Amino acid sequence: MNVSAGGRPARASRRTVRTASLLCTVAALTAAVLPASSASSAHTTGAAASSARTPDPQDPVVIVDCFSQAQTRPAEYILACGDGNNRLVDLRWDSWGPGSATATGTDMVNDCRPYCAAGRFRAYPVTVTLSHPQAWPEHPDLRRFTTIRLLYTDTAPDPVPKDVTYKLVY
Repeated sequence: MNVSAGGRPARASRRTVRTASLLCTVAALTAAVLPASSASSAHTTGAAASSARTPDPQDPVVIVDCFSQAQTRPAEYILACGDGNNRLVDLRWDSWGPGSATATGTDMVNDCRPYCAAGRFRAYPVTVTLSHPQAWPEHPDLRRFTTIRLLYTDTAPDPVPKDVTYKLVY
């Protein structure tokens, strides 16, 4: 136990508590995600197989996840790789082509109130569009989408606009 100079138990600073909470959250999310992501071979079954498919030669472009795994038509996709506090779920792909891909689903966003480890995940209906395919330097035989556009069909998480586009860096 930490003790202050006066002999009383020392209080943890807000920064220490936040850091510890964030580390616990990351550890929990990593433990929950790693088994599914490591089971991405063509022989996977169950939940891992339904959440992401390995690239098919018929699919000209892939999306790369936080673990540098190529996926086509994933049922889920983590947007916040660092802490897992933003994830697309229940993705239903309407199209997947050489120039773009479109899906509908739900953006699950942690409100981080009062802090992220104690926050609640809130659901936001969203249309997802992947675009701007480019060669994937790590795998020259594959092209990967480099842009993701989220169009919130109801409300967007504060302070995000209803129509937002991000670069995919993986």
